[in-house]
Amino acid sequence: MSDDDFASVLTGVGPRLRALRLARGATLSQLSETTGISVSTLSRLESGQRKPTLELLLPLARAHQVPLDELVDAPATGDPRIHPRPFTRHGRVFVPLTRHLGGLQAYKMILPAGQTPEGTRLEQKAHEGYEWLYVLAGRLRLALGEHDLVLTAGEAAEFDTRVPHGFAGAGDQPVEVLSIFGTQGERMHVRARPTGA
Repeated sequence: MSDDDFASVLTGVGPRLRALRLARGATLSQLSETTGISVSTLSRLESGQRKPTLELLLPLARAHQVPLDELVDAPATGDPRIHPRPFTRHGRVFVPLTRHLGGLQAYKMILPAGQTPEGTRLEQKAHEGYEWLYVLAGRLRLALGEHDLVLTAGEAAEFDTRVPHGFAGAGDQPVEVLSIFGTQGERMHVRARPTGA
């Protein structure tokens, strides 16, 4: 990165911080309470009078619920490709398809085969939000309250995550699933086609 590019990245941090704060409807005082950074430092950061440091940007990224690289975005190259960083939890691979940590979150998930032997009950959890699942490949077992369903490629399900739920691969092949989740209960509606259509 050239010196000009570096200067451009630093210059862009302040306006980006201000836009994020205003989009959340937060005041400098509220952000100061959340991050522990003084109001005057926050104001100078947003106006470009203070150089951003990692020590300041980490709590701000957490407060705004965005990845750190979104605060320090490199100059646009015109390349529309994104480079998501997959991560693994409990043997499941998650590929994030959205950059923002707040609002709707989209993931491609790859669940291993045979996580739950047939006849065993899936562990279910409940939490705030709303989820939409679409099976890309394989078979997905979905336990939703008292229901125990198997979804195959091309099938979708949507549900309030306050209902106890759990899902896992069904069968001897991994399952690939597209998941859209809203922490505040944002809903994506998928309408069934009328019979005979």
